[in-house]
Amino acid sequence: MIPRLKNEYDKKIINDLQKKFSMKNKHMVPKFVKVVLNMGLGLDANDKKKLQSCIEDMSLISGQKPIVTKFKKSISNFKTRKGSNAGVKVTLRSNKMYEFIDRLVNIALPRIKDFQGLSVKGFDNYGNYSFGIKEHIIFPEINFDKVDRIRGMDITIVTSGENKVSTHALLEAMNFPFNKSLDKKVKKKKQETANDKTDKRLN
Repeated sequence: MIPRLKNEYDKKIINDLQKKFSMKNKHMVPKFVKVVLNMGLGLDANDKKKLQSCIEDMSLISGQKPIVTKFKKSISNFKTRKGSNAGVKVTLRSNKMYEFIDRLVNIALPRIKDFQGLSVKGFDNYGNYSFGIKEHIIFPEINFDKVDRIRGMDITIVTSGENKVSTHALLEAMNFPFNKSLDKKVKKKKQETANDKTDKRLN
């Protein structure tokens, strides 16, 4: 069965974005490639019981069993040892990716207390958007009574967008709730920076 969000993308969003950016064909329209979820555990990663609990929680959230990540190098200040457990990570693609995004946007994010919208500062120039979540219990799959500790997690949306503008347009079309006021401030600051550069060239 085709996920609701993928069906909407194929039938409507892809055409809307093609017109918006005057693209010659549909293959040029940005699309989702994968979603990466990462939960760093710090010293708790060495506790088998806590690690297993996080694996189970991430499995419920993503619908896929995560892998255990390892530290790449030792850092004495953080008491980390190369090769020791660091956290858990899941990479979602295809239908599972669309199903997760649908639940994230329409169910999980609205459950964040005093939610003001996602920051527009998480975009890079390579089609990626990253943001953090402070409490993994916003996902309805998690039973709060069985959680030993509320944990944060990082989410990275990887797209085929060639720049921030096209990536932002794709996510907006998918109803990602961005903070409009912050968006305006960022655009205003960019415009002011561009104007300053122009003035310096003219002078």
